[in-house]
This record gives sequence, C-alpha cells and structure tokens, in this order.
Amino acid sequence: MKDNNQFDIIIIGGSYSGLSAAMALGRALKNVLIIDSGKPCNAQTPFSHNFLTQDGKRPAEIAQFGRAEVERYDTVKFYNGWAGYGSKTAQGFEIQVESGETFKADKLIFATGIKDVLPAIDGFAACWGISAIHCPYCHGYEVKGQKTGILGKGEAGYDLTALISNWTSELTLFTNGTSMLTTEQLEQLKQRKVQVVEKEIERFEHHNGYIEQLIFKDHTASAVQVIYSRNPFEQHCAIPESLGCELSADGFVKVDQFQQTSIAGIFACGDNTTRLRSVANAVAMGAIAGASAANQMIFEQFKSIS
Repeated sequence: MKDNNQFDIIIIGGSYSGLSAAMALGRALKNVLIIDSGKPCNAQTPFSHNFLTQDGKRPAEIAQFGRAEVERYDTVKFYNGWAGYGSKTAQGFEIQVESGETFKADKLIFATGIKDVLPAIDGFAACWGISAIHCPYCHGYEVKGQKTGILGKGEAGYDLTALISNWTSELTLFTNGTSMLTTEQLEQLKQRKVQVVEKEIERFEHHNGYIEQLIFKDHTASAVQVIYSRNPFEQHCAIPESLGCELSADGFVKVDQFQQTSIAGIFACGDNTTRLRSVANAVAMGAIAGASAANQMIFEQFKSIS
C-alpha cells in the first residue's frame, strides 16, 4: 500500500530556487513535495533585473509563472504551509509541518532563503526592496546617476561606497554614528567628493516606499532618492542546522559544487547558501541541486538491485 506522505524528495521553499530544483526532479520522474510558506524575502521588490528573458518583470510574476510550469509535472506536489521540524530516520528524513502532519522522503533540499535583519530606523522596512536596496547588479541601472546614500560604517561602508561609485557620482556615506573609517579611507572618500555624515538617523521620510529624505536625531535632514544597505541576516529556516548541516562563518549553509551539504542526502540552494543574491543565481543553483539529487537517487536505486 502506497504511503501518500512518502516522497523521493522534499523541497522546503517554493520560490525561485526551490521551483527550479523541482523542475529538474519532475523531469527525472521523481516524486517531489514542495513545502512553501509563501513568504519570499523580496515580496516588496517591484521589479527583478539582471535575469535573462525575465529582466524587468515583477518577482511575484516570475514565481507564479515558474510554479505554473512546475505544476505540469504530475509527480510534483505542493503543500502550502510552514515546515517546523525535521528529523533523520532509518529510511531517510521526516519533516513536520505546522499542522502536526509529517512527510517522509529519502532526501531533502532546502531552498529556504534568509531573513534580513533590518536597521531599527523608522521607515527603513517600508522602503526595503523599493528604494532601500542591497545589490547594484539587480537595481543599480534603474537608479544610476541619482542622489544616492550608502548606509554603513567602517570597512563594509567604505567598500560598498567604492562599489556604488560606478553607478553614480552623487554619493553620501551615512554612518548613523561614528564612522569607524581610517584616515586613509576618509581621505580617499574626500578626494572622490563623497560626503561622510556621522549623524544618527531618526527616520526615513518616504512616499509609498520611495525615499524622499533622511531625518536625523538633531532634526536636520538630507535629501536622497536611494539608499544602499547590506544588512545582517539569519537563516529563514533552522531545520538544516538542527539536522547537522554545517554553516559558514558568515552564517550560510555550506555546500559543494553540486549543492550537497555536509550531511549526506541533504542539499541546499539559493540565498541560504551564498551572498550572490539574485533571482537568476537562485534559479541556477536550484537546477544544480535538483539534478544532483536526482543523480544520487538514480545511481543508488540502480546499485540496490541485486
């Protein structure tokens, strides 16, 4: 009797990377369950860029189209909900969802992304992904030449300022307190006509997520149109680490060139594994993870026949 909760592989995370992995596995005739909570980290981002054939489309539109394509493969099933707990079993793995129901699989793929830890500045969260952005390769062309701020300090703030200088000369580094820059860095920024503002920021004044100006705690203001910020993050899902998957010093799930984690039978792909954070990269990594997992299963099943 077939167990309806038993699958060849469970993919946790049904956004770009998870869908890409599912397509590879569906085409390999594997029984797949995608568990997805429907909360992508780029939910506020109006447009996606630097993705060949999809440049300028809404992220949600890309995801919807991708899901429709994956749904054509009848061995791929979806569960809309939150994966809360995972365990290793003699036969493979079990994943328990928020309802208490459990699903079993020989292998797992985590395409769960990361959660940005945003600065505690009023208005920042409302602007994140719209006019407060992290990646010039994803969004820099659209805001080129605009009056731009960098939110950061020390080496990280200096490096991000140097990078963004490629897209605009209208640059101000806002350090939100003591800059922690070296004398040499300050001199180089001065030579590049980059102003350094160490005032503490009270809030972002914006209209529907589009920044108009920064208001400082001393009640002065600075007009900007866009802010770049590289924020700390945490893993969106704690299950990989609970199962023993090794994390890097930066907090990413460690994977090899085939997206295999440090635990046999568990793969990971997308933003939870790399700082190269883009839709295009997530799709590419998902395709590798799906094909790698399928290859493992195919050879294991072939060799198991005595």
